[in-house]
Amino acid sequence: MTQEFLFEQIKAKKSFLCVGLDIDLEKIPPHLKAQEDPLFSFAKEIIDATHSYAVAYKPNLAFFETYGLKGWHAFDKIAKYLKQNYPQHFVIADAKRGDIGNTATRYAKAFFETYEVDAVTIAPYMGKDAVEPFLAFKGKYGILLALTSNPGAFDFQFTEAEGEQLYEKVLRLSLEWKGAEQLMYVVGATKASAIASIRKIVPDAFLLVPGVGAQGGSLKAVAEAGLTSQCGLLVNSSRGIIYASQAEDFAATAAREAQKLQEEMAMYLSQKNLV
Repeated sequence: MTQEFLFEQIKAKKSFLCVGLDIDLEKIPPHLKAQEDPLFSFAKEIIDATHSYAVAYKPNLAFFETYGLKGWHAFDKIAKYLKQNYPQHFVIADAKRGDIGNTATRYAKAFFETYEVDAVTIAPYMGKDAVEPFLAFKGKYGILLALTSNPGAFDFQFTEAEGEQLYEKVLRLSLEWKGAEQLMYVVGATKASAIASIRKIVPDAFLLVPGVGAQGGSLKAVAEAGLTSQCGLLVNSSRGIIYASQAEDFAATAAREAQKLQEEMAMYLSQKNLV
């Protein structure tokens, strides 16, 4: 998928919503737990209910890996279901991989060729050797963890040296790597105040922004600081949408929550004359 196509979808739906599929079997509606593949059943209903309001989906691999082969099988089914039924949606494997050489290449082949997702989240700590293999696949994207929304982000990401904080160095150096035009960046919504300075380094790149909703991030603050001439944002909401209800109408409730975010996003896009 090209970024131009992604922007066309954003304009068509007046939305830059990404729905996070962090599926915990302990939190899904009880009536689904007896099904043969409750992970897939839950994800399918969420996707079918929210696809009109979202432009992207982000399965979190930890929530599938924890269930072993059954979990991987469910992830495979979800990836195929999206590709076959909603091919216009951008699919992100939230895997946070980060290794070098042949290992990174195999991770990239797994997600881009076996599961055929559009993007993978990557930990950049090991440098370009851990990232460039993901950028060798045409039409695929690496999403670097740049400035995350968790409290522990202050342990390392704000470390300053030579007048530059570590997350800023990650952003700046990444622009020199082969395939840098295929990079996107994770920037937490709870760090929205930093987005203006981030835009000085990566003015046009797409930012994947988690932390809106259950984590308390402000969509308004993110939009004001981060929107570009081609939107440049994918704002993720997971728990606030998928666990809005545990009743049998959970999918309809999820759709209403997704619609609320979409309507707010439409307002911000309109204010920037993007729709």
